Amino acid sequence: MRIAALWFPDWPIQAARMDADFKGPAIVEKSNAVLACDAAARRVGIRRGMRVRQAQAICPEVSIVGSQPDREGALFAELTAGLDAVASSVEVIRPGLVIVDAAAAGRFHGGEDAAVEMLVDAVSRRGLDATVGVAGEIATALIAARDGQLGAVIPEGGSREFLEPQPIGVLAAEVALDCAGELVEQLRRLGLKTLGDLARLPLRQVSSRFGEAGRRCHAIASAAPDRRVAPEPARAELAVKTVLEEPIERVDAAAFAARELAARLHARLREGGWACLRLRVVAELANEQVLERVWRTRSALSEEATADRVRWQLDGWLTSARAQGKDGAGIVSLILEPIEVAHPDGEGLWGSGSSEEDAKRVISRVQAQLGIDRVLQPWDSGGRGVAERVEFIPYGEKRDPAPEGSWPGRIPAPLPARLAGAHPAARIRLIDASAADIYVTAETLLSSTPHALGWGQHRYAVIGWAGPWPVDIGWWKGQEQRLARLQVLGQGQGEQRQRAWLLLWRGGKWRVEASYA
Repeated sequence: MRIAALWFPDWPIQAARMDADFKGPAIVEKSNAVLACDAAARRVGIRRGMRVRQAQAICPEVSIVGSQPDREGALFAELTAGLDAVASSVEVIRPGLVIVDAAAAGRFHGGEDAAVEMLVDAVSRRGLDATVGVAGEIATALIAARDGQLGAVIPEGGSREFLEPQPIGVLAAEVALDCAGELVEQLRRLGLKTLGDLARLPLRQVSSRFGEAGRRCHAIASAAPDRRVAPEPARAELAVKTVLEEPIERVDAAAFAARELAARLHARLREGGWACLRLRVVAELANEQVLERVWRTRSALSEEATADRVRWQLDGWLTSARAQGKDGAGIVSLILEPIEVAHPDGEGLWGSGSSEEDAKRVISRVQAQLGIDRVLQPWDSGGRGVAERVEFIPYGEKRDPAPEGSWPGRIPAPLPARLAGAHPAARIRLIDASAADIYVTAETLLSSTPHALGWGQHRYAVIGWAGPWPVDIGWWKGQEQRLARLQVLGQGQGEQRQRAWLLLWRGGKWRVEASYA
């Protein structure tokens, strides 16, 4: 499989320039914040997320355009029609990003290089900027398209070598990769600087620590095989169709039809327990011309997201037909065909509005039978250690946010993955090289350098440690209690993996408060 990803940098800005003639630095704003900015704006220091007032202070002559996602989507849907003459398998990921089956296009045009050149030419005629990335996997092609100023073509079998030095931040740079910025930042704080660093970690440990989101990031960094870009038979039993009484020629009528058909489609998907990942939109015009386009997502499409994509596509087709002055350009029938479906996983379930409502109804019924206080949810209550930071409250109940403060003695991030599961009486012994017990002195220092740790019958060599972090609590109640926490990294004899614990010193004894996955 060879995938070509065509990326239009700063698409909201490019779309705005297609509608209005303005020069110089430009930004797109939403809720008084910078949603997108062009290269000229970035050169003077403007960044996404910055307040508009701050951007104007940096560059008073910057042009400000309001966000219009519907217009951006419709313009892109119209633009992609020009790619159909180059490749048959064209799929839209989001407005500003499209992928093509480069292998099929290369066979038709006499080579991959010729096909890629024709793709760039097809969009450059409109005066738009675009870069191309070609690789054997969709995710790698998306990253390659954003590489440098011109994109990159990765030779067959060279994906791992290309991804190795890429900064870990590229996972969050492209929203289509579906990697949360918070997770990427956490990986960076753990010391992972490149995708190669992430790929070298054991998949099992990454999945157990970060769940499905971590597994997805690891798969991208490892250049794991991806879903294909090729025509597939539609799921006929899931497809929905509407035949219109009068041809649609107005965008507002197209939007109404899109919402109605999207609702019917998702009702049918819910009945079968499916989630849609690839959707084909098919429209028949009054002149018997049939148009179709495939939209692809990494996570399940919600009903609202489906309606948006259908509306953008219909708007693009109608605008293009009017521009060409075609007779009988009204839409007389519309079909939505799921061509890739999957059973919703945990993330897809909670990411879908309807499924989340179903889950809330189930929880409410359980609470009615067992009692409000028998179904609990975790709540961040703030604190220094691990257990004291998590409070379990009745599901649906809201509490005030955790108080802000420096929390002297608070352990640094990342937090341990799980609380200690061993019996509280399990003996923990921390010794130095001379086998002397290590304790916390009155000056809250370790009495010696840790050398080994014993937990019950298990023995581990200490290969790293941090702390201690002392805490003096309860003095305001007349119940003074002094304790300290210590992070320890150890490895058992003959073991390949390393283990890490958060130890608690209290009452002259060590115990394991939590462990790192």
